[in-house]
Amino acid sequence: MRAYARKWGDDEELYAVTALVHDLDYERYPDLETGHPRHALEELEERGYPREVIDAVAGHADFLEVPRETRMAKTLYAVDELSGFIAACALVRPTGIEGMKPKSVKKKLKQPSFAAAVDREQVQRGIEELGVDPDEHMTLVIAALAEHADELGLGPRGGAESPA
Repeated sequence: MRAYARKWGDDEELYAVTALVHDLDYERYPDLETGHPRHALEELEERGYPREVIDAVAGHADFLEVPRETRMAKTLYAVDELSGFIAACALVRPTGIEGMKPKSVKKKLKQPSFAAAVDREQVQRGIEELGVDPDEHMTLVIAALAEHADELGLGPRGGAESPA
């Protein structure tokens, strides 16, 4: 989210906060019928979060049928599933996220058994709604995650040496 905010000259902190809070209730209320993200939305309302944040959080859940009208809401939707998928790809590579290219992500997207919980249609819808080139989008998300590879546990594993 920060990478896209930087790219567009939007408020990085607002995008970052939205990313941090969008799943704040998921671990406690994972049931999509009655829980997530309804509890998060109530909490954000009660705490006086900006409408743009609340609407983006609501919009990331297709089943709530809240339109994604702002660039930030579209960005959250476009990076949410994809960033998790890219992290999963990195976890099965000896070099982690280092050197990852969109081509390898697209190849894994075509394997339904890999990270099966990731909604491939949502990944595609997000890219379309955001109006970005799929390869450029994946490159930006990969680079953004790579900046924090160590803290995310996405770095090289098991003695794999990274090219200098």
